[in-house]
Amino acid sequence: MAINRTESVERALSILSAFSTQKPVMTLAEIAEETGLHKSTILRLTNSMQIYGFIQRDDDGRYSVGPSVWRLGLIFRRDFTKREHVAPSLRILAEATGETASFYVRVGDERVCLYRENSPNLLRFHVEEGMRLKLSTGASGLVLRHFSGDDVGDLGHFNRNGTVSTVGQTNPNISSVSTPVFKNTGELAGALTVSGLATRFDEEARANAIPLLESLAKSLMAAD
Repeated sequence: MAINRTESVERALSILSAFSTQKPVMTLAEIAEETGLHKSTILRLTNSMQIYGFIQRDDDGRYSVGPSVWRLGLIFRRDFTKREHVAPSLRILAEATGETASFYVRVGDERVCLYRENSPNLLRFHVEEGMRLKLSTGASGLVLRHFSGDDVGDLGHFNRNGTVSTVGQTNPNISSVSTPVFKNTGELAGALTVSGLATRFDEEARANAIPLLESLAKSLMAAD
């Protein structure tokens, strides 16, 4: 089925998507570079977005996301496992493994990093909260698809607890191990995941991380 698209809406959303934790504030020229849009188009769209609180502009003419984005984020997160339940587990995983720990949820045909604790190592797999990734790749993608009822074929070997390990699916240099987190009702809540450089987070390191990963996933279910 063909999808009806509105170009002006897509352009506005590309402006919002250009902001990140690395670039929380940008000039008009930087937004133009990130999006490929003409400055006149950006000015027109951001003027409208300011009215509804999605973009704000400071006295120096620099742009940042507005409070309406935060409000929508709170609405989105309300239906998922709360941060105060997940954050301690992510810190434990990051400290124990030295790698990045994340909690992913499925949103349509994508996986979203809802919460994360980055590795203390300078060389690491960095993922931002709110980042959208393909559902078809990565250990967390396999877990979310498999326990949502999708057929993942021979893409991953799941152990008896539903944990799966992958190498190089999202990034050729990154390996991951992920396990499902369920609600008390038995419904899938998300995927608890550890990711790191494949040269460091090798097969042995991933195997060593699995008992702690699965234990914390079970504790999250109890806390739900």
